[in-house]
Amino acid sequence: MTISPSSLLGVSLLDRIGNTPLLRLDRLTAHLPGIQLLGKVEWVNPGGSIKDRAASSIVQAAIREGKLTPGHASKSLLDATSGNTGIAYAMLGSAMDFPVTLCMPSNVSPERKNILAAYGAHIIWTDPADGSDGAIRKARELAATEPGKYFYADQYGNENNWLAHYRGTANEIWEQTEGRVTHFIAGLGTSGTFMGTTRRLHELNPAIQCISMQPDSPFNGFEGLKHMATAIVPPIYDPTLADRNIDMPTERAYIMAKRLGRMQGLLVGVSAAGAVAASLGIAEEEARAGREAVIVTILCDSADKYLSERFWTEPTAGE
Repeated sequence: MTISPSSLLGVSLLDRIGNTPLLRLDRLTAHLPGIQLLGKVEWVNPGGSIKDRAASSIVQAAIREGKLTPGHASKSLLDATSGNTGIAYAMLGSAMDFPVTLCMPSNVSPERKNILAAYGAHIIWTDPADGSDGAIRKARELAATEPGKYFYADQYGNENNWLAHYRGTANEIWEQTEGRVTHFIAGLGTSGTFMGTTRRLHELNPAIQCISMQPDSPFNGFEGLKHMATAIVPPIYDPTLADRNIDMPTERAYIMAKRLGRMQGLLVGVSAAGAVAASLGIAEEEARAGREAVIVTILCDSADKYLSERFWTEPTAGE
């Protein structure tokens, strides 16, 4: 019997990417009348993070353009990653039958290493002192010296990264808030989430305040985020798009991560916690000014890849 596509049951892995819920963070804003703070729950994507969106957009475009061919092991997808995009690539490579080679700093969390091993990705470890920039340099070197062996996905410079959020994330936020969103806040790593979502939200309503968040120092505890002043700046990053930027201390994010676990029932990653801390600061500003606001931020992943970090059980400066 031949099964037609229209008669297939269930959903594909790609169908599960996106359309994530907005979660109310009511206990954080209970003291702020007229303020709603909402987090977009990206860990419900099959790879566990928002990076599934960019990775699937990059992979599908590469397949359409003939740069990557499922079922052919002669060319491997290559990219630099600090973890989540690499996990998304590895998941897609396993599901769609293409090899994946990743350049990563060797100090990424043990949980990330175990997940990538489970998916069967090939990892090239780079010096942890060089951070994500060292991984980028290594991936560029491999792509230049063996171009026939790799499709270099280049998440930091690939337009399909931010387009995933322009086409998906932003429109979801608009629909889920019924067009009432007043502020959007997200961290800067590749910057794809912020670039794509901001471009579309500003088209839908130029009055929406789109605010970026980044580490306040080149030496920080935010895996995946960039201190733009000292890092290799992603080619897709446009600093003029942000209405405002917030520099976030790692310790403040640690405190918020623990606070969300203990009073909101949410275990989120450090970058997500930093985005919530930035959002709460904006919420308090709006409340002091007597304005109502609907603030949306990105909960880019859960805490399951960070639970080996010591800050969960040790005191954090400022607590």
